[in-house]
Amino acid sequence: MDRLNFFTKRSMKKINKKNFKKTLSKFTTGITVVATNNSSVLYGKTINSFSSLSLSPPLVLFSLDKKSSKLKIFKNSKKISINILSRNQKIISNNFAKKTPDWNDVEYEILNNGNPIIKNCVANLDCEIIDKIKKGDHIIFICKVLQVLNNYKLKPLIYYNSSYF
Repeated sequence: MDRLNFFTKRSMKKINKKNFKKTLSKFTTGITVVATNNSSVLYGKTINSFSSLSLSPPLVLFSLDKKSSKLKIFKNSKKISINILSRNQKIISNNFAKKTPDWNDVEYEILNNGNPIIKNCVANLDCEIIDKIKKGDHIIFICKVLQVLNNYKLKPLIYYNSSYF
């Protein structure tokens, strides 16, 4: 048996929730806040399960745990913003990771369609939710990107091994 196969077979572990989550923490991600305006009440949720999906048409996706306190709000929303946080917005990320985040200390603007966009982000995407897919313990939201705003001077907030960088 070659040495690499021996090492791999001895090191691989059966999957469980704890080691799967730990393994996925080794994948570097950006941090976003997905936000919406529902009957003039603003909602936001910190998300790192965000990805591009298609260039033509411009599509992105994010997912929420089926147990998320904000799931019902986003399932009933037709439009959202996705705010890609900058390196100096760790406080905003932590704020929107809470069950009841506070918008009072967050600088934002309201777009003509009612979507809130957070200021001083690396980028902001104005989106329309076009599909929702149930898989495992999450709901995947497919979104068509309508408009974007980029700030090329800022660096992104990143998350790796359960820590911000």
